[in-house]
Amino acid sequence: MNIGVLGGTFDPIHIGHLVVAEEARIKLGLSEVLFVPAGQPWLKQDHSITPAAHRMEMVRRAIADNPYFKLGTLEVDRPGPSYTVDTLTLLQDQLTGEASLFFILGRDTLAELPLWKEPRKVVQLCRLVVPPRLGSRDLRHLEQAIPGLLERVIQLDMPVIGISSSEIRQRIARGLPIRYLVPPEVEKYIAEHRLYPVSAS
Repeated sequence: MNIGVLGGTFDPIHIGHLVVAEEARIKLGLSEVLFVPAGQPWLKQDHSITPAAHRMEMVRRAIADNPYFKLGTLEVDRPGPSYTVDTLTLLQDQLTGEASLFFILGRDTLAELPLWKEPRKVVQLCRLVVPPRLGSRDLRHLEQAIPGLLERVIQLDMPVIGISSSEIRQRIARGLPIRYLVPPEVEKYIAEHRLYPVSAS
């Protein structure tokens, strides 16, 4: 059994996340994809992020119609900063037999991997699944920082999805629509709870 793990702040979750997860599930034969919202992302401790309860609920609503998608709350449930190595270790301990973890992450995130807590252990715990990105640079420079990394990377063959959570937040703040960028239930939730309010300027 192969399990996909898609971690992130999900502030908010958007169509790009869902497309990447589904492409990975189909092309890698994953039994399920676990969406794991970060509790306190240590790389974003100087950034203001939406409370975890809202981010989790948006994920729950976004994945509700896909039986292969599951919500994982272990990072939100765990106190303190969220570290991927701790999450993967916990998940690996729960797996049995020949089960394997496939950690899905963007190229920008992968480029920061040498800065993570115990990056070599992260690479040992899972295969890294990376979707394409416009203008993305070669990954070979990362091999010097983390020997053996490229052997553990699977580059996903799929269309480039040019959507980001930060762009969605900016659009809302400017009073622009986000229809078709996020699932309808997520758009409705954002409006109901007045997340990412329109800026006064």
